[in-house]
Amino acid sequence: MATVPEWRWFTIAGVVMVAQTMFDIAPAGPWGARSFTRGIIGLTGLCFLYIGWFRFTFQRPGIIPSVNRWQQPERSWKQVVIFALSCLMILAIINTTGLADKLPETAGMLILLIASLSMLNGLYVGLVVSGPLKKRSEEE
Repeated sequence: MATVPEWRWFTIAGVVMVAQTMFDIAPAGPWGARSFTRGIIGLTGLCFLYIGWFRFTFQRPGIIPSVNRWQQPERSWKQVVIFALSCLMILAIINTTGLADKLPETAGMLILLIASLSMLNGLYVGLVVSGPLKKRSEEE
């Protein structure tokens, strides 16, 4: 029986690291810029959140969500694309309502990064399972 890899500590550390970007508590670091240090800690937190999500979702260590790890890729690739479109809609709402002034400057860029990577992954899986990249049998 395989054991599920630990994902909780990665998730907790990721949440704490991303949350610290909302406050100016990071040291200046060797480069003398507190905002740069906050950004590095926040990006590291996003990496930890991704690892926690991956381990929770796929029940194994790793970082690449290859198609063979998906349980129902024919259905779930559409959910990933919808998630990416939702991120883009949230970004549009943030930019049009003035909420961007209340968030860190890089919040929009990070949401766009998450949306882009999700969209790329979802569309790739869609092309592989039901599009032109699908393996065809010799009889067809």
